[in-house]
Amino acid sequence: MTLLMTQVSLIYLEIFVVLAFVAGAAVAYLFFNTALKKKQKKILEEAETEAEVIRKDKILQAKEKFIQLKAEHEKYINERNNKLQQAEQRFKQKESSLNQRIEESKRKERELEEMRNNISHQMQMVEKKNEELSKMHKRQVEQLEAISGLSAEEAKAQLITSLKDEARTEAMSYINEIMDEAKMTANKEAKRIVVQTIQRVASESTVENAVTVFNIESDEIKGRIIGREGRNIRALEAATGVEIIVDDTPEAILLSCFDPVRREIARLSLHQLVVDGRIHPARIEEVVAKTQKQIEEEIVEVGKRTAIDLGIHGLHPELIRLVGKMKYRSSYGQNLLQHSREVANLSAIMASELGLNPKLAKRAGLLHDIGKVPDDEPELPHAILGMKLAEKYKEKPEVCNAIGAHHDEVEMTTLLAPIVQVCDAISGARPGARREVVESYIKRLKDLEELALEYPGVTKTYAIQAGRELRVIVGSEQVSDQDAEKLSYEIARKIQDEMTYPGQVKITVIRETRAVNYAK
Repeated sequence: MTLLMTQVSLIYLEIFVVLAFVAGAAVAYLFFNTALKKKQKKILEEAETEAEVIRKDKILQAKEKFIQLKAEHEKYINERNNKLQQAEQRFKQKESSLNQRIEESKRKERELEEMRNNISHQMQMVEKKNEELSKMHKRQVEQLEAISGLSAEEAKAQLITSLKDEARTEAMSYINEIMDEAKMTANKEAKRIVVQTIQRVASESTVENAVTVFNIESDEIKGRIIGREGRNIRALEAATGVEIIVDDTPEAILLSCFDPVRREIARLSLHQLVVDGRIHPARIEEVVAKTQKQIEEEIVEVGKRTAIDLGIHGLHPELIRLVGKMKYRSSYGQNLLQHSREVANLSAIMASELGLNPKLAKRAGLLHDIGKVPDDEPELPHAILGMKLAEKYKEKPEVCNAIGAHHDEVEMTTLLAPIVQVCDAISGARPGARREVVESYIKRLKDLEELALEYPGVTKTYAIQAGRELRVIVGSEQVSDQDAEKLSYEIARKIQDEMTYPGQVKITVIRETRAVNYAK
């Protein structure tokens, strides 16, 4: 019984504890809820106060902005009204000026009409006088024919012949005097003479070296390059686009292609394959691809280095690449990149002497032959193609015109064009710059000698100094001293008009008298 009472007491105690906890929690909730409501109310009041302050500030700002905009609008309206008034005033002035011009033109029309009437009257009088003069001239001609015993046509022919001979002699003397005077005053007149008289340019030549010789240590390597059933050489030709000629030439293989860049890629690839010793189709493709990448990087590097050396900035990357490709192109054995650098330096010097922009001249000189190294091969002269490339990559019009006009394909519109043209001729014509095919060289010398032999009185001709001088021997009985001067001038003009040659040709006419006797 006591145990039961104890358990009941414990149960009541637990119930009491639970009730007390619930009551405490309720009281705490009511307390915190009341405090939270007070805080919310306070925060709302503060927010309303702050919002009211912000609203008033914004209203003030809006009013100030409105006043400012209103003032600016009024200022704009006033300025516009002033401009309109000024325009209206100018219009009225122009209208009055136009009315005055109309009146002036009417007055001039009346004066012109009076002048026409006077001129027509004078023309009638002139016609009458001409008729009288023609009748008098006819009577005088009849009298002269009767006195001289010659007809008018015969007398005219004799007079014309004598005048021609006299005119030729005086013209040659006058030409020599002018040339002597020009030589003496060359320093003073250099700028004018250089720009106005340089009209010739060396003709374009397209003789290119299309074969590269690859030397090997022994003929045993030829078999390895050819490979089983020719698979290695076929793979190499397909990868490089170069024809590989393996013949009986000892210790040599020929690489034939019109593209010098592809020939260089083939040569370097073949060298690396021979040195490495592993020659098979897969290895060939790998080496050719690697060599091609190296060559492309080298081309860009050469173009950048050339532009830096010459002080040319702002070139398009594609133009830099084309400049680098010039390293692998030659003309008559003259490297195209070296030729372009030489033309650029010469153009800058000449432009400075003439008071022009040397940087533009140097730029045009470097780019004048970029039409020779395009990625494709359009049917255009290289000067026109180079001009189009320069225009495509936003070069200045002066530079583009100088590129296109350096072989007279387009009209020259700037002073840079004749400068680049003559510097191109100077670079190609200087001694040692270009090599010439033996057959064409011999033919040019023969043509020089035969051209001079066509003139009467010429006994012998000699082309000397590699065709830079032509000596003409004439008979003293047939050609006088004055005729010798005339002959040298005519031969020079004919060579200049009919022949193509680098630089200039000196014509020396030699007239001598020999007295021969024998002692017996």
